[in-house]
Amino acid sequence: MTSPPPLSRPTAALLLGVALLASACSPLTPVNAWDKGHLAKPAMGFESDLLDAKLVEHTYASREAASGGASVGGGGCGCN
Repeated sequence: MTSPPPLSRPTAALLLGVALLASACSPLTPVNAWDKGHLAKPAMGFESDLLDAKLVEHTYASREAASGGASVGGGGCGCN
């Protein structure tokens, strides 16, 4: 059985660089409890306007209620 050919120098350097970059992205210490409060602020949410997001969600649920969209069960007849 033959062994695979060794990696070329540029390929090995690229793999080493990717591994170092990936290891630099991992946190060495967990996030403290008092720092997690900054991540839970409304400004960190996906929606910039909470009222608009609720209106869009209500409209989607009203349109798709017959097919069970947005976790609403049953149709518009009142039977669940």
